[in-house]
Amino acid sequence: MKYDFDTVIERQNTYSIKYSPASRGKPLDVLPMWVADMDFPAPPCVQDALAERAKHGIFGYSEPDSLYFSVLQSWFEKRFNWHIEQEWLAITPSVVNAIYLAIRAFTTIGNGVLIQQPVYYPFESSVKQTGRKLLVNELVYTDGKYYIDFEDFEKKAEQAELFILCNPHNPVGRVWTSDELMRMGEICLKHKVVVVSDEIHQDFIFQGHEHLVFSKLDPRFAEIAITCTSPSKTFNLAGMLHANNFISNKAMLGAFKKEYESCGLAQPGVMGLVACKAAYEGGAEWVDELVCYLQGNMSLIGKFLQTKVPQIKLIEPEGTYLAWLDCSGLGLSARELDYAVTNNAKLWLNNGPVFGRGGTGFQRLNAACPRSVLQSGLEKLLSIKGKDI
Repeated sequence: MKYDFDTVIERQNTYSIKYSPASRGKPLDVLPMWVADMDFPAPPCVQDALAERAKHGIFGYSEPDSLYFSVLQSWFEKRFNWHIEQEWLAITPSVVNAIYLAIRAFTTIGNGVLIQQPVYYPFESSVKQTGRKLLVNELVYTDGKYYIDFEDFEKKAEQAELFILCNPHNPVGRVWTSDELMRMGEICLKHKVVVVSDEIHQDFIFQGHEHLVFSKLDPRFAEIAITCTSPSKTFNLAGMLHANNFISNKAMLGAFKKEYESCGLAQPGVMGLVACKAAYEGGAEWVDELVCYLQGNMSLIGKFLQTKVPQIKLIEPEGTYLAWLDCSGLGLSARELDYAVTNNAKLWLNNGPVFGRGGTGFQRLNAACPRSVLQSGLEKLLSIKGKDI
């Protein structure tokens, strides 16, 4: 490997929320493996570009140019065979921010927004905090894998104005197939449901699977879709507050931008632009090596649990760097499980119920860390094996 993913980088005193246990009521001696940012530094091309820009010393109002867009266009064409146009682009501080804006722009207070739990918890928060009605299509967990209940999906879609799609899915690790995406898309078309497609983990796809851009599958889908992307997960740039969203429907784009402006938001930050352009321009090889490393980490988790803690099972991930752990074999309640993980194992993971009712008995572990750190975290799980809480 050309790039080093094994060196452990000290992250204390860097304003990192991942390494601030006291601020979130956690013991000081826990190993943080929770929030979805990586313990790897951004690729050298990004670091160099930011350092060079910092030397300029002036950080005034900024906006992207045609060169910035051409780099984005090349990335999506090469990796996903998806052609984007410059006029589709709407930059926001984050994908979560884009979801809130879309809900406000395309739905009415009190009306339904559909999500598929267990899912990234800001989805539920975005619905409730904007005063919309939460509609949940529970994913079906069977034989160690998650599937879509399409009969229920259609029933809920009949009541919805907007559907938030998570692809690849966080936390269950599914990379939805063409058939699954097409069925969801047809149902949303039938019931005139806007689709916000969160594709932020699109670059983390494991062998045997392929990420399919929802709006690319069918021209009709593009007319009802907002595709949300960001370099933040791929290149560990969440603190740059930068997301690229694409809306080809002109009326929808106009409504979205109007909502954006009504929040008092204006131009993107200059360092976010610089980092994004540098990442997409020079970071492809780094990402490819990273995905191989992460797949090795997932393999380590699966083998360790199978041999050392068989009561905990890894849901085999098809994408993302987030390991979804079925801990039901421990026979603990959700509260007991969270206590045992935090106070006995001294691990800071995401407790499954925050992702929805279907997350009870599960924990989410962030595997985007040096392998030595991951090994240490897995060994800590031995402390809760058969523990009497």
